[in-house]
Amino acid sequence: MLGDRGYDHDKYRRLVRALGAKPLIARRGTEHGSGLGTQRWVVERAFAHLHWFRRLRIRWEIRDDIHEAFLTLGCALICWRRLSQPTRALTLSQ
Repeated sequence: MLGDRGYDHDKYRRLVRALGAKPLIARRGTEHGSGLGTQRWVVERAFAHLHWFRRLRIRWEIRDDIHEAFLTLGCALICWRRLSQPTRALTLSQ
């Protein structure tokens, strides 16, 4: 589990280990560029792609199943767009 400097406390590391995951939390006072940001950027980019869809940017749906359906549809559209441009996908993944 990746975390930024805001979670730099032994309490959070113990909680993550208790869940069976390995904590990768940046330490306070260390230099930026530890390498954690390169992995976290993928997750933040995925959230940014989902925010392209107005219906997902602000949750208007009251029912969870409808919101989850729109979320699934958004993920499918993102994947479809990504796979429909093979040259771009190859250059970004290298």
